[in-house]
Amino acid sequence: MGVKLAGYNPSSRVSAFDMYSVEPFSGLEGLRVGAATGRERQIMALYEHIYLARQDVTAQQVEAMTEQMKTVIEANGGKIGKVEYWGVKSLAFRIKKNRKAHFTLINIDAPPAAITEMERLMGINEDVLRLLTLRVEAHEDAPSAMLRKRDDSDRDDRGDRGDRGDRGDRRGPRPDRPRRPREDGAVEGGSF
Repeated sequence: MGVKLAGYNPSSRVSAFDMYSVEPFSGLEGLRVGAATGRERQIMALYEHIYLARQDVTAQQVEAMTEQMKTVIEANGGKIGKVEYWGVKSLAFRIKKNRKAHFTLINIDAPPAAITEMERLMGINEDVLRLLTLRVEAHEDAPSAMLRKRDDSDRDDRGDRGDRGDRGDRRGPRPDRPRRPREDGAVEGGSF
């Protein structure tokens, strides 16, 4: 009553353990805590991390949160590149009843476990509205687009405008035109 499968031969099965050592945790020697090998460098990746903090906190408190995240990353074997505080900016929509937020960018070179721990701690912190961590191929050494944008708006690139005098009507003086006669029923003040 059994079903016969084409090409199935029970004697052709091979034990899964014949090719591998059955010792527990074999091949995992380099992954113990504190082991620094050449393989560990391959595991670390580059990340850009941006977080938004509530508008109610001060800039000093935002810097303290950034320092706390730096210590978490460094304790887990990572390194911090540049840190950019972008300031308080308006949000496109309200997030947790906030219309503005402090924006901060952090460049990170760390293993995934360090990133996971940092994101977990930021998720618990009630002052953090949103966070985004992106894996990148290389960090940008120049200032970010947000800082370049702020620097461009601080400078007056248009130069000296000279004396323009009274601008008045830009089309020049109006030629004298005959006024249209008003209808008999029209109110003098123009109200409806």
